[in-house]
Amino acid sequence: MQVLKFGGTSVASAENIQKSIAIVAAAAEHGPVVMVVSALGGTTDALIGAGRIAAQADETYREALQQLEQRHVAAAQHLLDNAGGQPTAVALIQAQFEELRHLCNGIFALGELSNRTLDKLMSYGELLSSRLIAAAAQAQGLDAEWADARQLIQTNSRFGMAEVNVAATERCVADFKASTSARIWVVPGFIAADAHGTATTLGRGGSDYTAALLAAALNADKLEIWTDVSGMMTADPRLVRNARPIARISYHEAMELSHFGAKVLYPPTIQPVMRQGIPLWIKNTFAPDDYGTLVEVEPPRAPAVIQGISSIGNLTLLNLEGSGMVGIPGFSMRLFAALARERINVVLITQSSSEHSICVGVNAQDTEPAQVAVDEEFAVEIAAGRIEPLRPERGLAIVALVGDNMKDHPGISGKLFGALGQNGVNIRAIAQGASEKNISTVIRAEDVRKAINVLHEAFFEATKKQVNLFILGPGNVGSKLLGQLAQQQQHLLEKLGLQVRVVAIANSRHCLVNEAGLDLTAWPEALAEAPAQSLEEFTKLIIDRNLRNSIFVDVTANPAAASCYPGLLEKSIAVVACNKVAASADYASYARLKSLSKEFNASFLFETNVGAGLPVIGTLNDLTRSGDVVRRMEAVLSGTLNFVFNNYDGSRPFAEVVRQAQDEGYTEPDPRLDLSGSDVARKILILAREAGQVMEMSDITIEGFLPPACMEGDVEAFYAQMAAHEPHFRALYDAAQTAGKRLKFVARYADGRAAVGLQAVAPGHDVYDLRGKDNVVLFYTDRYVEQPLVVKGAGAGAEVTASGVFADIVRAARL
Repeated sequence: MQVLKFGGTSVASAENIQKSIAIVAAAAEHGPVVMVVSALGGTTDALIGAGRIAAQADETYREALQQLEQRHVAAAQHLLDNAGGQPTAVALIQAQFEELRHLCNGIFALGELSNRTLDKLMSYGELLSSRLIAAAAQAQGLDAEWADARQLIQTNSRFGMAEVNVAATERCVADFKASTSARIWVVPGFIAADAHGTATTLGRGGSDYTAALLAAALNADKLEIWTDVSGMMTADPRLVRNARPIARISYHEAMELSHFGAKVLYPPTIQPVMRQGIPLWIKNTFAPDDYGTLVEVEPPRAPAVIQGISSIGNLTLLNLEGSGMVGIPGFSMRLFAALARERINVVLITQSSSEHSICVGVNAQDTEPAQVAVDEEFAVEIAAGRIEPLRPERGLAIVALVGDNMKDHPGISGKLFGALGQNGVNIRAIAQGASEKNISTVIRAEDVRKAINVLHEAFFEATKKQVNLFILGPGNVGSKLLGQLAQQQQHLLEKLGLQVRVVAIANSRHCLVNEAGLDLTAWPEALAEAPAQSLEEFTKLIIDRNLRNSIFVDVTANPAAASCYPGLLEKSIAVVACNKVAASADYASYARLKSLSKEFNASFLFETNVGAGLPVIGTLNDLTRSGDVVRRMEAVLSGTLNFVFNNYDGSRPFAEVVRQAQDEGYTEPDPRLDLSGSDVARKILILAREAGQVMEMSDITIEGFLPPACMEGDVEAFYAQMAAHEPHFRALYDAAQTAGKRLKFVARYADGRAAVGLQAVAPGHDVYDLRGKDNVVLFYTDRYVEQPLVVKGAGAGAEVTASGVFADIVRAARL
């Protein structure tokens, strides 16, 4: 004997009913079948709605019933022809709707909808669908018989959620089995009857319960639940795109997952088959060849430690605490008794070992009655100050890891907490049973999607990590970065396991967003047509999207952009900054950002602030982290100035060489930022701070070489003044040449002091042969005393700077 149950979506239309009948026909070739069916999708809710409308003296219930009748008649006309029993089926439907109208007229007249009447009203949904499906199966030549569940399943008279009399039910099922020779029974799910024959219902998951009761009573070979998904999944596919089907799972794991939000099964309903060890299949009506999920008492040991991740939303935590609870027995009993009297279900329980507090989770809709009940129960203790009034904390959800293999497997909790912590998901409460089949965490409801994706990535996608980028400033460097990301996406996925998605690109005018990832081959055109958005709105967008492994990439020189960093870091959003403003601001601001990065476990990386793509800051950090002490630094940190002085030989004007540097993209839009030495000063300031020195910009001596007049007016005036002061620049060059030296703009740090300025360096000096736009940094440390550690290479240019930003993105993504 096989029991196959078909849910509302599987019988929602005539087409779906045909699919379900075909599945039953195929199963019947291998043995007798009990086909348990739900009401046509949406019918039960429509019947409840009609009853409630009628109870409010609203005559529109008649229209609701008329629409339902038309729907069922249309299904019958589609499934049956005149010779195949259509007139009989239509007449039966019309007769049952006449009964429904009579029932609702009574509700309308009384202005009341009791639980007993509601049960009778709801029962028509399954009665209608099952009679229709039985007729359709018979019309196709199947040996099918309709079986009235009210004569098979007997309950008490607790209307709304009746309790089954199992012994009486088994007798009724045995009697019916003995009285029929039909190959297929078509049975309405969800409904039953009490000892007096009055219709009752089995509550949430009632059709599953009907199927499980019949399977247990018949000692069936298997129970199949046919629905609209191909079995249980490792996570809700609506939240996690990479959710995977679970092929085999234990009953205990299935019930844990279902309790915490997996909607495929309702745990109490499968108890009958679990007790008898009957295998349970979850299959997809619309993809019947899919394997589905097999639920067993003792499945083969799965290789994975975790079977699935599930969640419950709309949760409130109720916290009862006070010193008067310590060492006093009975507080827990009174708390749960008070909640039980109000029929409030407790979803989660946790208590501190100090006995100072006990915390329970309840459904959000139960918050107010729970608070009133508990405060009344403990009114004397609250008045005496021995305990505090109950404090509800709303807007929460539970995310749970489930798996039989977690037992005695160390590190699962640590991995869970680490993954959530790295993404800024705060855990409000934790619960784990001694069986170690489930670890439940209470988090903010708004973090559920991110949390489940983070955990799924950690436990099921160990070889792949999704990274979400928000890029501000697609200018010269930014556009090169986007090009590199587009080119290297497949490499990052295959070699590093990083699925890097650019979610948003913004400039000063527009913001282009696509949570699934932007097309990096066509972003310039799309950005030009994107809506306008301010920097504040862009920052809010990043926070509100609340995506896992988010990284904000600032490829601007905008001080306002730097001011957004604290708010992002506080949300555990990593910051990669090409922008020097933040790291070279006042020391207190710099220190705060470094502190926030540590506190909220969010990277704050700014390698390209010094030396473009050269690993200058990374090398310095490695030295200090390993315990070395930097005593002195000497560096050429401006690719622009090195390019200018390497190309200026007096044969053409100094202004012309600077113009060439700007045209080739080596300078800032205003070249005075480079030539004044202030940019180099910022870079040596950043290095000194990273070396552990508390230093401000005002502490750095800037030995400028530009005549004061060059710093006045706009950029074109600057070029005009340089041309006018060509003799000054020629004199600097000639003096160095006469001495056999070369001009280099050098930054120096030693003994807690720093200076930058133009120097004539002699042959043999480490910077003497520095060519083109190269940078060099010499670190003199306790370990590198005589011979410095040298970092040297191209220190300017959009391509190499973009590669440095790219490297920081990868570094942040892999932390």
